[in-house]
Amino acid sequence: MRLLFSALLSAPWAADYDWNRWRAFARNLGPDHATLARESTGAALTAPSTNALINRWRNEFATEHDGFVRTLRVRRMSIRTEQSYEHWIARFCKFHGWQPPGDMSPDRVCTFLEYLAVERRVSSSTQKVALNALVFLFREVLGKETTESIAFTRAPPKQRIPVVLTQDEVRRLLLAMSGQTRLMAALMYGTGMRLMECVRLRVQDIDFGFRQITVRCGKGAKDRVVPLPDKLVRALQSHLQNVRTLHQDDLQAGFGAVFMPPALARKLGGAVLDWRWQYVFPAPRLSVDLTSGKTRRHHVHESGLQKAVRTAVVAATIDKRVTSHTLRHSFATHLLQSGKDIRIIQELLGHSDLATTMIYTHVLQKGGLGVQSPLDVL
Repeated sequence: MRLLFSALLSAPWAADYDWNRWRAFARNLGPDHATLARESTGAALTAPSTNALINRWRNEFATEHDGFVRTLRVRRMSIRTEQSYEHWIARFCKFHGWQPPGDMSPDRVCTFLEYLAVERRVSSSTQKVALNALVFLFREVLGKETTESIAFTRAPPKQRIPVVLTQDEVRRLLLAMSGQTRLMAALMYGTGMRLMECVRLRVQDIDFGFRQITVRCGKGAKDRVVPLPDKLVRALQSHLQNVRTLHQDDLQAGFGAVFMPPALARKLGGAVLDWRWQYVFPAPRLSVDLTSGKTRRHHVHESGLQKAVRTAVVAATIDKRVTSHTLRHSFATHLLQSGKDIRIIQELLGHSDLATTMIYTHVLQKGGLGVQSPLDVL
């Protein structure tokens, strides 16, 4: 397409068009993507990985890996947690020369965690994730108690203050965006949704009558309800009309099936073709799921929105480290500034602990901690 419009047709707009963002939105979801990794693997227990360390851990310690995956699945832990834990277990095995985990004592965990803190200088949160993964392996999978045997040097904890945009900066950011990416970014700021919660929205999750959106299977596999901004109603309705036309074209071409968890697809029968189950933000092209062999239209790849936000930050001359998640931080902070109860904000964000929501109170007053600088009174 780029060669067609740029080289052959010499279209004047082609030189300024963001072809990289178009390519990102057209990316297929890989078999290890969070949407597909667990449900579309066919006879295999896990989706194939491109990571050499993970593949070696799976092949050399197949029994331990099988027990690890099954234990995670029984406990209904998220696919992101599974992928993160598997990564750290593979690195742990490599660090100890690929000795069988069943033959190692839990105190080997201490050596690895100290290596991460002292040699690799990882953050406290990274070290904590590695600890959780290894404790899960030894205690839940291998049946070895680790509570008293793990004593190690912990990385110093750091409390990060989230980057928050002012309302003017949010306005400039959205004005620097266009089309579907602008609608998605506005929806994230207006509802406080996470990135994957936004791209995985289904048509039936948007309730125009009650002006609300139901977020399904958020972090911790929890559902919640968030407000639908009135300013986005017309834009969303117009967008959904285009999506419906696209879906009807897919049906006429013999496609139109959407991804659904296998158990739910079996229960609801032909719901995979139902308009209500379609993604609000579908991919611009059909793709073949390599593990199941089915041709479907998945949701857009999240990297497209991430790149669009980065480009818009530069165009809007915002001198902050802004990501798509910054819109969620700004949503919570601006609600606090407007006087909304922090418990309500906790529910809207889906936080299980109020302490997590409290990080947004740092900008409730002007200046650091609401203190006036002595320079201002000279």
